[in-house]
Amino acid sequence: MPRLSMEFVRSSGKLASCAGFANGRSIYRERMLSCMDVKLLSHRFERAGAVPTKRRFASLLHHSFAFTCVLGIGLAGVAAQAEKPRGVPVSMAVASTPSELHETAEPGSTDKLINGYKPAWWKEAVVYQVYPRSFKDSNGDGIGDLNGVTQKLDYLQQLGVNVIWLGPHYDSPNADNGYDIRDYEKVMAEFGTMADFDRLLAGIKQRHMRMIIDLVVNHTSDEHKWFVASESSTTSPYRDYYIWRAGKPNPSAPNGFDPPNNYRSFFSGSAWQFDQKTQQFYLHLFAVKQPDLNWDNQKVRHSVYELQKFWLDKGVDGFRMDVIPLISKQPGLPDTKPGEDYVHTWANGPHRDEYLQEMNRTVLSKYDDMTVGEAIGISLQETPKIVNEDRHELNMIFNFDAIRVNRGAGYLEQKYTLMDLKKIYDSHATALGKGDWDTVFLSNHDNPRVVSNFGDDSPEFRASSAKLIETMLMTLRGTPYIYQGDELGMTNYPFTKYSQFDDIEVKNDYKARVVTGQIDEKLFVAQAHRFGRDNSRTPMQWDTSVNGGFTSGQKPWLAVNPNYKEINAAQELSDPASVYHYTQKAIALHHAHKAFVYGDYQDINPNDPQVFAYLRVLGPERFMVVLNFSGKAAEFMPPNGIRVSALVLNNMSVPSGEGSTMKLRPWEARVYRY
Repeated sequence: MPRLSMEFVRSSGKLASCAGFANGRSIYRERMLSCMDVKLLSHRFERAGAVPTKRRFASLLHHSFAFTCVLGIGLAGVAAQAEKPRGVPVSMAVASTPSELHETAEPGSTDKLINGYKPAWWKEAVVYQVYPRSFKDSNGDGIGDLNGVTQKLDYLQQLGVNVIWLGPHYDSPNADNGYDIRDYEKVMAEFGTMADFDRLLAGIKQRHMRMIIDLVVNHTSDEHKWFVASESSTTSPYRDYYIWRAGKPNPSAPNGFDPPNNYRSFFSGSAWQFDQKTQQFYLHLFAVKQPDLNWDNQKVRHSVYELQKFWLDKGVDGFRMDVIPLISKQPGLPDTKPGEDYVHTWANGPHRDEYLQEMNRTVLSKYDDMTVGEAIGISLQETPKIVNEDRHELNMIFNFDAIRVNRGAGYLEQKYTLMDLKKIYDSHATALGKGDWDTVFLSNHDNPRVVSNFGDDSPEFRASSAKLIETMLMTLRGTPYIYQGDELGMTNYPFTKYSQFDDIEVKNDYKARVVTGQIDEKLFVAQAHRFGRDNSRTPMQWDTSVNGGFTSGQKPWLAVNPNYKEINAAQELSDPASVYHYTQKAIALHHAHKAFVYGDYQDINPNDPQVFAYLRVLGPERFMVVLNFSGKAAEFMPPNGIRVSALVLNNMSVPSGEGSTMKLRPWEARVYRY
């Protein structure tokens, strides 16, 4: 990193004061950008070949506590966000311990590769997803909020995670729990204020963690100002911000028209909604109150890029992009054909990659950020098109092959074997090369609780199977993601009747199948209980007090799982043998050894229906992971040439003096050096 001139240092200090800089963040973004010294300092950066715009320098102030400047000036890290091709590539990486920091190579830098991979902080991260509505209520209204998350930052830091993925926090009428955004630059009133967001972000940075936020830009709320203007008139300048089409005349149809095509919404029913005022239909691939944006309109794309810059300049470290492959629609919007995989068709529009590359070129490449896309409709073979570093689109995507291995259509269960799951992870290791990056996850806000879905949530095996799953997540290839409560072994809610559900997906499916007589209500509830999204959205279980310590109010927005008196954070923090403390150890192991990040992967027991065993190797670092993925005892003999030298992690006490054949108890997990 080049030395900074004293003139630069003086300007930096002057600007920091002007911006109201305190406790490592600027208090007001608008005030910062209005300071006259921004322009002066920006010109000095440009002459040095670093930061070219006032917006970029604003970002620097928000990231200022990321690292200490080489001259030891008070304004720390003032060049951390310099434009990569012209500036100094400096970033804070995930450390080998939660409180430690170190530098890592940036893409495009001259630093050495690690086993053929370009090092990056987001590759070494462990990500924790926070669903704010259900995490912690700080004001007693029964709804989780941003201040509640801030109150629990020490809990998260102690766990060892170092990237927090915050679910939608934007202003929203909540037709889909925040995934219908009314104002992208305003915080949802139920969650707090922008000052609360700034306080949360500052707290995260002060603990040497990072934060990414949900970006929902395939669609908005129908209450967004763009859509309000769009539906006002066919001649509105915002009409083309959304996808409007004339219907097909049909005198017997309710409005005299059939929808423009046969598209079905993900939330049941037609994907088209008729507007009486303008006599046209608008497209909504999700809920009626979630109209799809028209990404073919350049003004839409650049409006999205501006809102991305708004949040990156505030100091967030990237985005989880909701259903991002759907942004490019098929030309002419032709009908889907019988038997066609319409989701795959929708996800592979002709301009998807063009638009993502434009987004990267215009915004993402200018920041030291992290991007992960929800890759609905994208096959493993198509993944490199989006994540390969030479494509300049996204860093990684969520591929749903593993998490949906036991899912059929709707809420139907599909039988699978452990060998099916192994094949998925092996195929990922084969299909994704050194220029690609993967994610490792088995839970999120749209899926059941991981221990209920892939483990055994019975009292006998809940803790051991939850620990085994966390062992696997922390030792497989890719950046691992933990959903809130998984570190406690939280389970599915015991739904017994339809009225207990809140999710719009369940409600719409109920209307489409139960009300029309296609399925019995009792069977529907059983299916929704198995795979419904509300399972993961029940409030966090913090202690044994009323409502699990989630809220001091009388009623939470969604019922707390009644097992909170047995499964809660307070109890697990006090128990060294708890799921929480084991997950903490597994995360620490992941941080401590780059073999679990950049190491080669090999399945050494592919045909065993009960034991999952694989190697992670990076030079002299060699590990063998052995997982008994069942409720029955098993035996495993390592292949010839593998002699274990030390047991580094296990979820049960391992008998001493074992011979060459390992005797594994139900749901036992071991990690060895060899």
